[in-house]
Amino acid sequence: MAARSYNQYCGLARSLDTVGDRWSLLIARELLLGPMRYSELLAALDGIATNLLADRLRNLESAGVVERQVGETGGVVYALTPWGAQLRETIESFVRWSTPLMIRGRAGDASEPRWLAVALRALLHARTARWPAEVGIEVPGHFVTLRIDEDGPHVTVQPDQRPDTILTGEPEVVLGLAAGALTIDQALTVASVQGDRRVLTTVFAGGPA
Repeated sequence: MAARSYNQYCGLARSLDTVGDRWSLLIARELLLGPMRYSELLAALDGIATNLLADRLRNLESAGVVERQVGETGGVVYALTPWGAQLRETIESFVRWSTPLMIRGRAGDASEPRWLAVALRALLHARTARWPAEVGIEVPGHFVTLRIDEDGPHVTVQPDQRPDTILTGEPEVVLGLAAGALTIDQALTVASVQGDRRVLTTVFAGGPA
């Protein structure tokens, strides 16, 4: 348990004791996409001081949320433990809850395309399709594949192969589509699609699959 505590015998209070410090849930967000080196976390979390990142990782590791592993090419990487990975539900709930805040626009806030992978799965969590539909999403500096099937959404970051249908646009446009704040027609006034537009209907608008 963190040094600072609410000292309340309450599940919410004890959860916040563990992951409620500034940056802690954002570290978990990054690790939902897979293990990362310390330097990669530091680069992804622009604005966090290196000593603060070390402190947060130490606390999360002590609490059993994060663990160290040996990376595929050697060296230490940080990963969520099976218990820590259960934070996905909490993080995705926050993403869905944030929709009224996000439709205000980006303003001067930083935007990392990799965050799109977490947000898409969260916003489209209830979407299913009888027949799988797959669309590539290209935003500046990043590419993900979004697949909808009978089990729901699946997002692959930097896939080996690109699907036949690709949506190209800014992250806020893609998020607007996924949140239902934009129709496909509205989105395509500032974005473009290559391939079968009907795939967008299946993926984003709940069309027949």
